[in-house]
Amino acid sequence: MQNQLQLSPYINFNGNCEEAMKFYQSVLGGDLDINRFADFNAPVPDDYKNKVMHSTLTSGSITFMAADGQPGVKVVFGDNISISIAGSDEAQLSGFFNGLSAGGTVTIPLAKQVWGDTFGMFIDKFGIHWMVNIGTGDKDKKADA
Repeated sequence: MQNQLQLSPYINFNGNCEEAMKFYQSVLGGDLDINRFADFNAPVPDDYKNKVMHSTLTSGSITFMAADGQPGVKVVFGDNISISIAGSDEAQLSGFFNGLSAGGTVTIPLAKQVWGDTFGMFIDKFGIHWMVNIGTGDKDKKADA
């Protein structure tokens, strides 16, 4: 039997993890599990006990995790990581793009690209970078040169 491995993005937030994960769930659907620092009697300041120690959103084949950063440590957002969602269901993926980019900044509009797929990028209202790729379903098809 082959060992099943899974690679999942893990995002840290500056105290608004629960809001962000509930927003992502509202667009992507699925099950959201949230554990707070208080759930594990973690040694944190009282005003941090209800912050998110660990959360997981699972919707079909999409899984990612997130937490509020550690007390006293500011999370710095950058462009060094993006969450990519890809597939061939144009309606679903367009809906994800439009829903998740609401209140954010679209950096590449969702449009047909030179490689034949429809692709777009945005930074959501929480500062997270996303990429959405809608494939043609034909892996052997090449874009016209």
